[in-house]
Amino acid sequence: MTTYVITVPGTFLTDVDDAARSKLARKLASHHTDLSETEDVELLTVHEGGTFSVRLEVEASDRAAAEDSAVHLLAGALGELGLTEKEAPLGPPAVTGVDGES
Repeated sequence: MTTYVITVPGTFLTDVDDAARSKLARKLASHHTDLSETEDVELLTVHEGGTFSVRLEVEASDRAAAEDSAVHLLAGALGELGLTEKEAPLGPPAVTGVDGES
């Protein structure tokens, strides 16, 4: 298995306050570990206009599986916060880091 850092962009189309953003970051914190911290990347970055990027570290057999896993994790965490796909649509994921074989 290979460890990947996957960046998933999205847009909050509804107001998401700081408390909800913190809760989202806590839900995803276990997927932001050694590789992400070494590369000094933020787990969640929110920009003006509600656009955001989430960087998740996942283990997978290939890039496609890693991207699918990251999107699934993020969509699940957003759903737990009560945000639907229409309220926080996600964009296409991208591999932004790779840490060889585990």
